[in-house]
Amino acid sequence: MENHLQTKDWGLGLKGNTIIAGPCSAETPEQIENVCLDMIKENMIPDVFRAGIWKPRTRPGSFEGIGEDGLKWMEIVRHHLNIPITTEVGNTAHVEMALKHKVDILWIGARTTVNPFAVQEIAEALRGVDIPVMVKNPMNPDLQLWLGALERLQAIGINKLAAIHRGFSDSYDKRFRNKPNWSMPIHLKREWKGMEVINDPSHIVGNREGILETAQRAINFGLDGLMIETHHDPDKAWSDAKQQVTPARLKEILSKIDFKDNLGEENPSERLNDLRMAIDHLDDQLLDILQERFSLIDQVGAYKREHHLTVFQSDRWKYVMESRTKKGVDKNLSEKFMKELLYCIHEESVKRQEKQLREADSVKK
Repeated sequence: MENHLQTKDWGLGLKGNTIIAGPCSAETPEQIENVCLDMIKENMIPDVFRAGIWKPRTRPGSFEGIGEDGLKWMEIVRHHLNIPITTEVGNTAHVEMALKHKVDILWIGARTTVNPFAVQEIAEALRGVDIPVMVKNPMNPDLQLWLGALERLQAIGINKLAAIHRGFSDSYDKRFRNKPNWSMPIHLKREWKGMEVINDPSHIVGNREGILETAQRAINFGLDGLMIETHHDPDKAWSDAKQQVTPARLKEILSKIDFKDNLGEENPSERLNDLRMAIDHLDDQLLDILQERFSLIDQVGAYKREHHLTVFQSDRWKYVMESRTKKGVDKNLSEKFMKELLYCIHEESVKRQEKQLREADSVKK
């Protein structure tokens, strides 16, 4: 995004891969202390301790958070771990209470990000306050909405910003609680250079068994850290029990992750440079081939116009999809990729032919 300062050091001000851990919800003082003591016992001290104080639930009647009393218990974390604490705020009253109890980092949840009015109210409540704020992606895969929430905070003077990727609602994909849609956080990092994106595998998979695989994929994609829900006794947690892990399991997960080096603006190795140059050369060839293909499409469109044929020819489309997809699969390309690629090419082809028809009609008139 051209209006952003390209050299701005966004993020939480922490070094390396940020690890945020703690229970889904603050339940009791004893629970918070037990989590802290287990973290000390396992030598598994995260960079930031998280705990939900207010829990937005889909339907009333379930546990909706302990409220302001939970903020008082965060002193237990400061006493035992001496690390920053973070919690979710959903309205101006939450902001006021969190600031009153000196919460170090705030985050805005997915259900709030989806509402620009709510985000703006939170932003106004933070005007003049120097505090880091993280913004979770909205429930639906809307990059502009996600960026807009961050921009609203930037506009009132919040200089330490980070995004949290927690996945997107998808009622059809049962593999995830919230589908990761990895292109979204990657696009956000491309649009807003320097923006730190923390992955939340707990909310993406919705179960503790899938956290490691999803966390590794996040690191592979170049995301900047992980937020993993951690409880001393997950099975007895008052909210989201299935997706929480013990401090011991958290340590095991992190020990198995292959954390990558992000080259950023540094000079890559000569070998990596050579590979990238080869890719650039092939991309140029691909673009030349696409240009040639669409030139032929324009000729096809002219023929159809001259002979009064419809733009869409179902038999031809079926043949192209089936034959090209098979050839792609035979060349070790996935069926999903081939179909998406062919759909994009076909859509552009149809648009070009429709444009030819409109132009011809306007000439006749």
